[in-house]
Amino acid sequence: MKTNSKNLLNENISSLLKQLAIPASTGMLFNTLYNVVDTFYAGFISTQAVSALTISFMVFFLIIGLGYGFSSAITAILGNSFGKRKNKQASIYAHKGLLFIPILGVFLTILGYIFAPSMFVLLGAKDEYLQDAITYINPILFGTIFFMFNFSLNSILVALGDTKTYRNTLIFGFFANLVLNPLFMFGFLFIPAMGLSGISFATVLIQIINMIYMFYKVLQTKVIHFEKLSYFLPDLRVYKLFLTQGIPSSLNMLIMSIGSVILTYFVAQYGVMAVAGYGIAFRVEQLMLLPILGLSTAVLTIVSNNFGAKKYDRVIETLRISIKYGFILSTIGILILTIFGKFLISLFDSTAIVIDFGIKYLLVEIWIFYAYVVLFICVSTLQAIKQPKMILYIALYRQIIAKLLIAYVIVKLFELDFIYLWLGILVMIYSAAIFAYFYTNNLLKTICNKTI
Repeated sequence: MKTNSKNLLNENISSLLKQLAIPASTGMLFNTLYNVVDTFYAGFISTQAVSALTISFMVFFLIIGLGYGFSSAITAILGNSFGKRKNKQASIYAHKGLLFIPILGVFLTILGYIFAPSMFVLLGAKDEYLQDAITYINPILFGTIFFMFNFSLNSILVALGDTKTYRNTLIFGFFANLVLNPLFMFGFLFIPAMGLSGISFATVLIQIINMIYMFYKVLQTKVIHFEKLSYFLPDLRVYKLFLTQGIPSSLNMLIMSIGSVILTYFVAQYGVMAVAGYGIAFRVEQLMLLPILGLSTAVLTIVSNNFGAKKYDRVIETLRISIKYGFILSTIGILILTIFGKFLISLFDSTAIVIDFGIKYLLVEIWIFYAYVVLFICVSTLQAIKQPKMILYIALYRQIIAKLLIAYVIVKLFELDFIYLWLGILVMIYSAAIFAYFYTNNLLKTICNKTI
């Protein structure tokens, strides 16, 4: 069994963060650029198509978020086992997890197909706008199982310290998307012109190709093998462990998705142009958050392995150093978006009102980057040390309760300008970040004191 656990337990923390975070961030960069390409090509159809893509993404994230949450949980479980040098146990968990997430994906596909249209209507879609959203989302929904397989495969690789394989699939996906989007949208030779649905068909095909490649890479680790097919069979005890660790994280992602839907609903009160501006600016903003997300992936891997090995001093050091690096990266992102934000938004839609909505969102949102650093890293740490319950409560506060209250007061009650919505969100997210930081630190100190 090929494992990098020895390096994860002994190598310099700063060096490990760079080794793991840079490939993860690079992959996420290309994943976001992938979404930017989708938005760019949708713009060839209409501003309404861009809005349809935005609300479709919010709905699909409800499904993908659950897969991502369980993937993080399985990474933490495997990392703990590798850290304890229980490689056989880790292999059994990996086999069970490989099928667990895709099976979940089948049920989510069915639910999505049934309820997606109603959610689009809730978000203000009707007539052609509604049809555009349904046209895009249906092929994506039927391809959910391939997304889920990729999540389960990546959870194994990340637990072993391999963030490069997923990076490679995302880089490939970006370049393939550049070719396949126009090919499927406009047609070529025997390929019919599919319009907006062509964008989603391209996405599903790319997921299938990536799944084959990632499965090959996982087989090379020997963590997954076919020597004992019984390893693949369902086991209620293992599934209970997955559910115990995965439900808080998955609900966290689900709640984030619901929070996005809530936010999109209130943004929609300002009109279709506001949704388009928000959707474009949101994707531009994600470009600058990617290094931070890469850091959180690295933290999950390093902390889970070291926590399993009871090297708590390295766990605390990882938290401290990763936040420091995150603040440096955030400052760079703020400077870039302050200078080039308006230009980047205008690349996707030259409509003045769309740009105005986008820049109002962006110039407030960038100042939340420091809070995101703390939240993302604390959430990864709590997941890695198998203490995920508080993740759910923090998510409920910032994604549902506080967000709903703030948005309702600003948009509905006082009918304030668009920019005040984001100022309210800024205050709320900082309050959540401050709580998460002190809670995580106190929990780690408690765990360390118990071992003395």
